[in-house]
Amino acid sequence: MNLRFLIIPISLFILSCGDTSKEVQKPIPSQIENEVYLKILGIAQDGGMPHINNPKEFNDVANNLRAQELVVSLGLIDKEQQKKYLFEATPDMPQQLHLLGEELPTATIIDGVFLTHAHIGHYTGLMHFGREAMGSKGIPVYAMPKMKTFLESNGPWSQLVTLKNIEIQSMQEDSLITLSRKLKITPFLVPHRDEFSETVGYRIEGPTKTALFIPDINKWSVWEKSIVEEVKKVDYAFIDATFFSEGEIPRPMSEVPHPFIDETTLLFKEENKTVKSKVVFIHFNHSNPALSVKNAKRLTLEEEGYRFANQGEIFGL
Repeated sequence: MNLRFLIIPISLFILSCGDTSKEVQKPIPSQIENEVYLKILGIAQDGGMPHINNPKEFNDVANNLRAQELVVSLGLIDKEQQKKYLFEATPDMPQQLHLLGEELPTATIIDGVFLTHAHIGHYTGLMHFGREAMGSKGIPVYAMPKMKTFLESNGPWSQLVTLKNIEIQSMQEDSLITLSRKLKITPFLVPHRDEFSETVGYRIEGPTKTALFIPDINKWSVWEKSIVEEVKKVDYAFIDATFFSEGEIPRPMSEVPHPFIDETTLLFKEENKTVKSKVVFIHFNHSNPALSVKNAKRLTLEEEGYRFANQGEIFGL
């Protein structure tokens, strides 16, 4: 049994906290019993952290008062098959593919990329497969019908298709994708701001455990399914935690609808700690106080069982 060490990044404070104290990185041992597992490659909202037009955040990162947080992404590793997959093609994809390659060095940089939707943090990393950068050949990119049409019909993405840098693998809602005898993926539609494509979440089934990945959704109340019941069906649920609460950013938050963390936890209020511990919050806006591991609200929720994703964490499947 191999012993791996995970590093929890220096956690972040939002600007409004005015706290510049340094949080020390601590190695946490994690025993990996499974040959199939997920690795957190990024936890931030599309804009990342530090965020554009926020000099203090850049200064804090430069002075080691905060850690950079990469845009939300999951790596999926199948050691038996010597395959690795990526969920989301973020602007930080080169660094994330490097991290994934360190986890499982193979001749192929990636065996497949699963996209959720056409917002900047979730697909624009595909540009790095193009002739200006890697000039890859035939990278499988899994996309829903509208997402596929968007990529094929709009430059510069269409060039990736015509030059065969990528090969789009068509997906359908609720259709099972079998990657190996131990690994299956199912996309499902969720309501979001679908200006250019539909939006999906994923059910990721390993040999012993199952995960849910929903980095973006408008509100749980507008989804036809119950998030509480869906969480009960899986072992881990990586779900949208863009904002903690109303009033977090200086513009109407209805322009960028997401379920607030305090709305999500209210839905789970009557559930036991076992159910709550399946929830792993992810996709944090740079303004979200939960980016700090010392934040009082976060600590309270962790005591109740909720989890907050950290880059480098591993979840066995």
